[in-house]
Amino acid sequence: MPEQPGDSAARTQRLPLLPAHNTARSALTCRYRCADACSHEAPNRSLNPYFGDIARQALSRRGALKTGAVLTLAAAAGTTALTEAAATPHPGGGHLPRGLQFEPVPPNAADAVTVPPGYAQQVVIRWGDPILSGAPRFDAHRQTARNQARQFGYNCDYMALLDLPHRHRHQLLVVNHEYTNEEIMFFGYDPANPTREQVETAWAAHGLSIVVVHGDDGSGRLWPVPGDVLNRRVTATTPIRLTGPAAGSDLLKTSADPTGRTVLGTLNNCGGGVTPWGTVLSGEENFNQYFANAAAITDPTAKQRLARYGLPTGTSQRKWERFDDRFDIGKEPNEPNRHGWIVEIDPYDPHFTPRKRTALGRFKHEAAEPRLTDDGRVALYMGDDERFDYLYKYVSTNRYKKGNSRSAREHNLRLLDEGTLYVAKFTGDSPAAEIDGTGRLPEDGVFDGSGGWIPLASGTKSFVPGMTAEEVYVYTRLAADKAGATKMDRPEDVEPHPHNGRLYVALTNNSDRGKAGKAGPDEANPRTGNKHGHILELDEHHSDAGATSFRWRLMLVCGDPADPSTYFAGYDKSEVSPISCPDNIAFDEHGNLWLATDGNALGSNDGLFVVPVKGPHRGHVKQFLTVPKSAETCGPIITEERVLVAAQHPGEADGSTADKPASAWPDGPGNIPRPSVVTVWAEKHRA
Repeated sequence: MPEQPGDSAARTQRLPLLPAHNTARSALTCRYRCADACSHEAPNRSLNPYFGDIARQALSRRGALKTGAVLTLAAAAGTTALTEAAATPHPGGGHLPRGLQFEPVPPNAADAVTVPPGYAQQVVIRWGDPILSGAPRFDAHRQTARNQARQFGYNCDYMALLDLPHRHRHQLLVVNHEYTNEEIMFFGYDPANPTREQVETAWAAHGLSIVVVHGDDGSGRLWPVPGDVLNRRVTATTPIRLTGPAAGSDLLKTSADPTGRTVLGTLNNCGGGVTPWGTVLSGEENFNQYFANAAAITDPTAKQRLARYGLPTGTSQRKWERFDDRFDIGKEPNEPNRHGWIVEIDPYDPHFTPRKRTALGRFKHEAAEPRLTDDGRVALYMGDDERFDYLYKYVSTNRYKKGNSRSAREHNLRLLDEGTLYVAKFTGDSPAAEIDGTGRLPEDGVFDGSGGWIPLASGTKSFVPGMTAEEVYVYTRLAADKAGATKMDRPEDVEPHPHNGRLYVALTNNSDRGKAGKAGPDEANPRTGNKHGHILELDEHHSDAGATSFRWRLMLVCGDPADPSTYFAGYDKSEVSPISCPDNIAFDEHGNLWLATDGNALGSNDGLFVVPVKGPHRGHVKQFLTVPKSAETCGPIITEERVLVAAQHPGEADGSTADKPASAWPDGPGNIPRPSVVTVWAEKHRA
């Protein structure tokens, strides 16, 4: 196993506004992905300050907004590779930086992956494609749980591409599978009466897929290698170890696991990260939707805890509780506590038992991005993807040990069990009166401020009055409430810049901002009804990941560039692509930020965008691709050779079923849609 397998593969429009039920997503997506979370009261009802209330000042000390009247999607002269060294003259003067030398893709609603001229694409792997030895070819009419457990899972999300240094042109692709949508997976599906086979097939479609892929020397193409010894599936029934300070707690014990140390399965795996020692981290996000009957719990404290995590009081959407008691809270009240963690897996060892790391806290994990502190410890950044929830950091007690020896491996595999868990508190620099909800800049010309990391727990020590350390880890949201953390607008992916360590945080949206009884606009959330989201930059003190203080600013306030409430780091808005609802983020080797969107509220398909974060083109957002209709752009990986994206839930439109699909991507007419991984490359690289 290489020392740092992920190093060479760094993870790297305007249309009329759509009327929607409560978000830009279809009702079908909201129902199956997060159990209509946005249609319910936000679980956070604490009175601590909202992140939006303190963030109103950060849009631009560098200069006022440049208000372009009409968005121009004029192409830069010439289409070149992502890593082309030659500078391209820019229509507005100057030269386009490396990584932006392509003709931007215009907003569209095509049922296809749309890429710039001069680029080619290929579907790498689809839902149901064989992975393990003996797996059959996918047959939508004859899918079974046994088949699915050996095939690529559903709704691909976060991805990691790792080196296999002793196998020429081969790499390991690790992919999360967030959730299932049974209505468009199964012909004749009855949501009120699913069959056991359908339920168990859905269990097998969750989790992760690990598959060896190989490419050629002339393009960015990739092909899976079915049956490879390293290939693996992790599903909703795979045994997983609980580790860290809460493992064995009474809060984690069930009738099936009286030790509180072994969980069956991982659910709703969304964002993730790659550790310096070569393991992959996978965050469990909307796990609450799989459980039922929280109303059976009468103890007031237990009811409060369940409500803070959004556990359903009645039946679940998928009715899994009919087939396994662990999904019935009335029968197994602690089972929900065993989900909502970060899972660590060693993709180089097919016999490795995955581990849920309790020291990292329990919430709706959307990211798990590591960075080393100045003294060699590991810091991990995590977002809790919920309206008005929080940004977290973990710092290990011990230092990362370099090398591939057994002792180094065993040492590093303990780093995420022993450390301190923090939550972020933000303070704005501008008077609250200067934030009026329109997105207008405060008098100092920038939305920015300072902040700090509040410690919640370290090992067996709790820093939260009235809560034990075990309670802090299992009920982290409640601990953060008590600590006075800053409420944010759906913090999702968090990515450290590869060169300077500055953090970039995707805040996807929060249409509740400013509603009656809700927090109003603030310095970090300068608009009421924040349906397009924004990007925040965070500089830790002395750029040290071990620091407990930071400065922050807003880099992008997303939406239609013609809307005066938007902001693109001061860049000329007549030259940028419209962008809405940033979610997953990554960097290329040049330090450009790549943004994948989820729920575009401007009427176009979701897409992948790139923006420089420094230099004269800072804020120059360009759209690189769009995914098929009703799909979400996930898991971008940006390398010198290719761009990889996961096209999640294509065709997940209202009224869509397997019998009447809303999309035929990727297999064409007469086929049901299949979530897939796609590779894109500059055609000049072809042999």
